Amino acid sequence: MVRRPVAWIVTFVLLAEAVGIAGVNWLLGTVVDGQNMSLAGLDPDVMATSSKVGGVVFGLYFALCALVALLVAVRDRAPAGLGRVLLISVAVVNALLGAVAWGLVGPGAFLTLMVVLALLVLLLMTYDRPRDTGARRADPPGEGGAPEAAPEPQPTSTPTGDPQGRPADTGKITRTAPTTP
Repeated sequence: MVRRPVAWIVTFVLLAEAVGIAGVNWLLGTVVDGQNMSLAGLDPDVMATSSKVGGVVFGLYFALCALVALLVAVRDRAPAGLGRVLLISVAVVNALLGAVAWGLVGPGAFLTLMVVLALLVLLLMTYDRPRDTGARRADPPGEGGAPEAAPEPQPTSTPTGDPQGRPADTGKITRTAPTTP
């Protein structure tokens, strides 16, 4: 089974991303606060606080998505409802972060985020099919006491010799007359 290991890997990767995103935003907020920097006249305290709060919120979002992946791994069932929406949304967020990372950080960060995106898509796709419920298939005819089914009647041929009942091809080409408006 490939499904469970993928779900566990996605869980750990999303947890690492949660810690990383929260840590980077917290660090940026601390730097802005320590340098007393301002951007276009914005209050530095507001910038520092919003960076820290944004990091915590974004980190919690990734942690919640990691929890959904953990539940998928433990239950070995496809995510449903809000869990599926969260996993799809975190895949989209990783794609957008990868696009931004290419321009700001470089191809290494882009490739890392694309690997995470591929793992998320793999998780969503491997759990896409319905699971076998364990129901037994019916015994084949003639075994297990099941009555044997009557053979299907064979079609009879038509006067043209076609067993499907289609009209015979006479080789004539018929055209409809053009109509004028």
